[in-house]
Amino acid sequence: MKEKSNSQEYPTVNRQYKDRLFRMVFSKKEDLLSLYNAINRTEYTNPDDLEVTTLENALYLSMKNDLGFLVSVVLNLYEHQSTLNPNMPTRALLYFARMYEDYITKHNINIYSSAPKKLPFPQHIVFYNGTKDEPDRKVLKLSDLFETPPTEMKPCLECTSTMLNINYGHNRELMEKCRRLKEYAVFVDTVRGNLDSGLPLQKAVSLSVDECIRKDILADILTAQKAEVIQVVLETFDQEKYEKAMKREWYDEGYDAGYDSGRNKEKENGIRQLIGALLEMQKKYNISKDEIIAELMKKYTLSRADAEAYLEQTLKPKF
Repeated sequence: MKEKSNSQEYPTVNRQYKDRLFRMVFSKKEDLLSLYNAINRTEYTNPDDLEVTTLENALYLSMKNDLGFLVSVVLNLYEHQSTLNPNMPTRALLYFARMYEDYITKHNINIYSSAPKKLPFPQHIVFYNGTKDEPDRKVLKLSDLFETPPTEMKPCLECTSTMLNINYGHNRELMEKCRRLKEYAVFVDTVRGNLDSGLPLQKAVSLSVDECIRKDILADILTAQKAEVIQVVLETFDQEKYEKAMKREWYDEGYDAGYDSGRNKEKENGIRQLIGALLEMQKKYNISKDEIIAELMKKYTLSRADAEAYLEQTLKPKF
């Protein structure tokens, strides 16, 4: 059995860092309006047409860094994600409920009236720039997250989240329409490129900031708020490294359990033990089915077909 060090260290994570770089980049109304125009093919020019509705104190939802705003009759929620999260529609549902509550109170709308009361049209956009390969556009639905009812029913609720891949090279048309978004994508890509070259995190970030300033990429914010930007990016990338390290720890623990069982009993029991551990990890760290299959193939030298068969057998309902 392989030995696992008890002194293994993981990157330090500050989960309460003040702000995401994405929100810093779009903190000005004119930049946020430009992003809105690019997504919706509109041509608003007056920043005062945009009313910020972000719930700054919604800490219990862990959504302090989101961007909420109203343009004309459209209520928008923009979120940035560096990891895949299929639960975004659930988050949006809770967030929109709060924003509508605030809107109803602010405009003194009587929802108990016998006359219909109009509400702003909701739109939820998720800007994804994680390292997994994802399509330019993906629609996530709240209804896909509901349990299956015992009889044929239709849900009384629906909430859709449109996920846009904003990694450099994706959504080119959108990037050309919103220079700010393109510059953000280039900056993140520059940081990752310097990290891939083997530079330490802090040096890679500092070098990327200086390089982008020279190329006039987010030069205004990188120059005026250089120290703050570096700190935010350091903490953000620490978060990514922390999550990857925690996933690795769960893989190792799952393998240890499976290895012990496989050695003392039989290989199939060990595989099932590993699958059980990986499924627990899936709930906690949002691991995909493909990742579980890949880990089974690697640890037990299984073919993909065999790994899929073991997983499907484990997931099959027991009667």
